[in-house]
Amino acid sequence: MTQGIYKIKSNINLAPSIFKMIILGDTSALTRPGQFVNIKIDGLYLRRPISVCDYNDTEITLIYKTVGEGTQIMSQMAEGDTLDVLVGLGNGFDTSKSGDTALLIGGGVGIPPLYKLCKDLISNGKNVKVILGFNKQSEIFYEDEFKNLGAEVFVTTVDGSYGINGFVTNAMENLDYDYFYTCGPEPMFKAIENTVKTSGQYSFEERMGCGFGACMGCSCKTKYGNKRICKDGPVLQREEIIW
Repeated sequence: MTQGIYKIKSNINLAPSIFKMIILGDTSALTRPGQFVNIKIDGLYLRRPISVCDYNDTEITLIYKTVGEGTQIMSQMAEGDTLDVLVGLGNGFDTSKSGDTALLIGGGVGIPPLYKLCKDLISNGKNVKVILGFNKQSEIFYEDEFKNLGAEVFVTTVDGSYGINGFVTNAMENLDYDYFYTCGPEPMFKAIENTVKTSGQYSFEERMGCGFGACMGCSCKTKYGNKRICKDGPVLQREEIIW
């Protein structure tokens, strides 16, 4: 984990309430897809945890939804503004278990951390299938970006306004894969758990205090004892989760 002041390169609106921010600074603490950053917002006590969508040697791409005061303030920031950021938090996804064909399942703002995962898997010669779940067509983002990586992409909408009508599980039923990775809301996870055919990894969304394991505020029970979502997660193996 590193802490530093990061400069905003860009901050654009992708879809209703969805923003893409690119920040410039030290990325050396990022070692796996699925890690997150914790951002200090002036005037607010707790930092805001945001999943990392992508990164390179100098840039970090964040995609976030405006759901409260902190993210609303972030959405109004512009190129050249600066942020105090903790970088390299969480354990991230383990790509070594993917097999030859990996299935990536994302729901809403759970989609961004799957982008870097998809990029890494494809660069390692893996076949990747991606399911992106949304409520309606106007909320869709990053469909083309995943396709441009070389993934086979399926989009579902709850209202049937685009792609497959229904939930991500409707797209899963006839797909073959060796392993799965998913990030999104817990109700989606429970539906996936009743549908998946293989082992896999779940990346949990949780309210966090410190973001690095000190406050114990995001602890959860697993089959192997209590774990902290911010430190031991956010990625947990399917076999250790208690539903």
